[in-house]
Amino acid sequence: YHNNYFVKEPTHNWELERRGFLNRLYRGTEKDCIEQLRLSKNAFFNLCRILQERGGLVRTRNVPTPKAIVMFLHILAHNLKYRVVQFSYCRSKETISRQFNDVLRVVMKMSKDYLNFQPCALEGAEVNKWGWFERCIGALDEAHIPITVSPYERPIYCNRKGDGSTNVLAACGLDLRFIYVLPRWEGSAGDSRVLRDTLRRQNKLEIPTGKYFLVDAGYTNGPRFLTPYRGTRYHLNGWIGNTPQSYKELFNLRHASARNAIERLFGILK
Repeated sequence: YHNNYFVKEPTHNWELERRGFLNRLYRGTEKDCIEQLRLSKNAFFNLCRILQERGGLVRTRNVPTPKAIVMFLHILAHNLKYRVVQFSYCRSKETISRQFNDVLRVVMKMSKDYLNFQPCALEGAEVNKWGWFERCIGALDEAHIPITVSPYERPIYCNRKGDGSTNVLAACGLDLRFIYVLPRWEGSAGDSRVLRDTLRRQNKLEIPTGKYFLVDAGYTNGPRFLTPYRGTRYHLNGWIGNTPQSYKELFNLRHASARNAIERLFGILK
């Protein structure tokens, strides 16, 4: 009797709720679309067409491409966490992550067709700094970003200072613009290990033949990376009130002055 006549909750139609939410996003008012996706409706549908026709983005069995692109834009526009998107879109976090990365790969693949950086024109003091390093294309370094992790993960994210952090590698050009960023490495990871991953992964750092980056003494000197002389004064604050006394010190001073570009960029972000 209880099973037959007990008032049950109505079955939830997740697909209907999902469809209504998505329609409000990109088929509702122009204002809502711009506020939520940072694109007009016309721009959104043009983006969908470009990513499908030129980028090769294909729909999956359960998620049409416009819906995948909506989730991608919504996450970027408001820095949403997957658990928030899961509640709004009625999708699993695994599906959201997979769809986000599918769209991201296509966008990155097509970025070269739309991003056109002008050649670097150095002026003033920057000419003197980089002029000593022929064929150099920039500077590379790593920075530790403080994070809070669970006690279980703390040992692998604990850096040399005993703090929890994530190790971020970045490279910049002569014009003080980032040209490559690799986040997410554990704070316990050494600089050389992170650099090896940068050169071997799928989206690796591309270094043209004969070119090189300036790096600090934490790395190994080689054809693509130029380090300062070890055991010789290097950091800029050590040169205050002093002048180079040897060719090694002179080289290190010029090296530190140019490589300081990446430290300045990290300083701006922090």
